[in-house]
Amino acid sequence: MSRKLRVLFMGSPDFAVPSLRALASRHEVVAVVTQPDRPQGRGRKLAPPAVKVAAQALGLPVLQPEKLRRRSAREELEAFGAQMFVVAAYGKILSGKMLAVPPMGCVNVHASLLPRLRGAAPIHWAVIRGEAESGITIMQMDEGMDTGPMLLQRSVSLAPDETAGSLHDRLAPLGAELLLEALDGLVAGAVGPRPQPAEGTLAPMLTKEDGLVDFGRGARAVGCQIRGMDPWPGAFSSALGERLKLFGASEEPGSGGRPGEVLGADVRGLLVACGEGSVRIRELQLPGRKRLPAPALLAGRPIPSGTVLGAG
Repeated sequence: MSRKLRVLFMGSPDFAVPSLRALASRHEVVAVVTQPDRPQGRGRKLAPPAVKVAAQALGLPVLQPEKLRRRSAREELEAFGAQMFVVAAYGKILSGKMLAVPPMGCVNVHASLLPRLRGAAPIHWAVIRGEAESGITIMQMDEGMDTGPMLLQRSVSLAPDETAGSLHDRLAPLGAELLLEALDGLVAGAVGPRPQPAEGTLAPMLTKEDGLVDFGRGARAVGCQIRGMDPWPGAFSSALGERLKLFGASEEPGSGGRPGEVLGADVRGLLVACGEGSVRIRELQLPGRKRLPAPALLAGRPIPSGTVLGAG
């Protein structure tokens, strides 16, 4: 068994929780840094990040600084005497001075095969762009956007019906597993950094408006967008004057209709024409309502054949 490291962990959402738990099982986690509690849901009540909940359950000290660039924040973290910082979807950029605090540097769990998909939303963009594979990269952090030297990588193939949610649920535990392997390798001298290629692709942060579907594109692009926005922020269009969220799309050949035209509906979902081909949408959601299988929603809120989504 490798020697324990004194580690300070930084992370915020569900994706980071398996990495935190794995780290705490093998090493000494001296503190956990996460985002401040934020308003969530229709009631806008303050809710803690998933990492905070997990850290408290493990009995670990939790810090939630609003800003990390202040000298006082850096000194507070330095006082924990961590040998290394481990970062997994923390959501804030670390300055060069912060990166220099731990003597063994900062290691990041990134949800893509770098240098592909550098940035805030690599899981979503892997699905949106129709990538054949994704994976985890454990890297040493520098001041660039996910440009630091790589320690380990592991790939996974994307299924034809892969969503951002399903890929997230596969990559989160893989990240935890690979993180421990990388740290063991570093301690043993069996793993060393290798530079990334300079050229890569970007995975910028998404907004709700990125979910607007253009049915004028081909069915493949439309289907990938709908799956890549599932569960958040949700792909959407409009029907009969209401916003309609779309989930669970699969592509079908042929259409015979205008882009966005509803060609029919059955137990398999709502069939909608695209610029080339068509998409079968399995689940729908109206504003303020639950996400439902398409037949269940359409039973109470029919969308007749010939309706053009997004028109008017």
